[in-house]
Amino acid sequence: TETTDDTSNYFYSLSFTSQLLSWYTMAQNPNMPQVEAPGTLHPLWVRCDKSDPCATAWLGVETVYSGNKTSGVKLYTVSCKGPTGDETSFTKLDELKQEHEKRHHASTVATKGYAQYNLFCSLKEESMIFESQSSVIASLTWNNVEKVLECPPLSSKASLNIKVSVGDMRSPLYQTYKEMEFLLVSALAEGLRTGETEWLEPMETQSAVDLTRALIEGIAAVLINLCTVCAKQKAKTDAIAAFSSMVIARGDLDFTEQLWEKMRKSVTSYQDITECLRIVVKAVKLGKIKPWIHKDSNSTLSKLILQSYQQQIDAMPLTGLTPANMLLELGLDKIRKDFINYLVGKELTTLNYLRYYLDTEVDLQEQVMRVRKLHHLLEILGTCSTFLSLPHDRLFLFTQSCLQYYKTSNYDEDHVFQLQIKPALISYFYEKEQPFSWAMEVSSGQGSKEVKTALYLSDKPLVDHISFDLDVPLDESVNGESEKMFYYRTMVSCSLISFT
Repeated sequence: TETTDDTSNYFYSLSFTSQLLSWYTMAQNPNMPQVEAPGTLHPLWVRCDKSDPCATAWLGVETVYSGNKTSGVKLYTVSCKGPTGDETSFTKLDELKQEHEKRHHASTVATKGYAQYNLFCSLKEESMIFESQSSVIASLTWNNVEKVLECPPLSSKASLNIKVSVGDMRSPLYQTYKEMEFLLVSALAEGLRTGETEWLEPMETQSAVDLTRALIEGIAAVLINLCTVCAKQKAKTDAIAAFSSMVIARGDLDFTEQLWEKMRKSVTSYQDITECLRIVVKAVKLGKIKPWIHKDSNSTLSKLILQSYQQQIDAMPLTGLTPANMLLELGLDKIRKDFINYLVGKELTTLNYLRYYLDTEVDLQEQVMRVRKLHHLLEILGTCSTFLSLPHDRLFLFTQSCLQYYKTSNYDEDHVFQLQIKPALISYFYEKEQPFSWAMEVSSGQGSKEVKTALYLSDKPLVDHISFDLDVPLDESVNGESEKMFYYRTMVSCSLISFT
């Protein structure tokens, strides 16, 4: 045997490997009782160094059963070659069929194709390319392959594998992300949990206290008609809509939501929060303002304002972490309404399905986590609706699937959500592109006696224990700036040895 620098990695010679596989085969053969296995043998895979003419990287063997009895073994050979852009060097379909028929003498064979495309890579405009942390992979399978690297037909089975990381500046939900960032990470929720707070740079030039006073004085000094306020806010929202194509913002912000908007863009300390809320509470208690709020608001400040309508106001000591908790409640209340407005307004779900995410009986940190899950869901829907332009029926089913997943699972931006889809809905993205992974498979037999011979073309090597000679021109890089795709080639063949 030879060893690499890492002594835990061994490459075995073909002669030794052949002896090992032969012993495995004999030990499983009920017709050879003189060679008995100590018990049930797991599948055996042996790494090879690719030094033989076939460039063998793996040899494997597994037991085949008929009912509870051993009926044979399958021997596997995996051979690999380095990347090339020369399609004439790829194994042809007829050659793959001949290789299969030579091993198995099959009278009839079936063929199957596989292809994967990174749909984000299909957009060439710089302003539309998403960060690498996010991906939308289209996986397609079909029968009756006609040639190597053929484009999947519209009769294929297709699925989208979607992974979205929040915070992409080109996302249609980037402004919502900034709002969530203040709520969840940099200031309130994380700061309350750990006791440490890193304040964001304020987005407003005026101080939080000055903005709060201006909001109160504007309400107190001028009897602004609520409809006028809403109309102006709606005009602002429409301007955003024309720009982003996926609108989460609403035009019916109540007083507490407007206060949240001003404070989140300007506070830089807990002292700011405390002073702003002290100004508001004092104005409410003195009857200086009787602002309008949504009847289903759940924040402490909203309840205080509702009490002021009846001239019955509880004491509100703004000490300790109480002001920060109150601001956190304002943010949660406002953002939840934003998300409800979009999801229910677009008829993607119902309030009943959202009950888990809207529960205000759980503690604040759990509320924060559930809102965070909803935000991630909306980022994913933003990708599906604005980038992929998926129809409503697909978005509806996908929304239900994601909502159900996050009811029982932890927040995870690395999770890949899967959506079954008709190829015609995404063919625009992949039909002129090169797949990053493509495979064809020739098979015969049925059940445990089915055998396959397959060719895999991939932009990355499928084995990691050997190095490859790069068949790439000096002025090219492997799947870098060049539009030409270079593929690693992997062949997997199988032999069936029957004991009966």
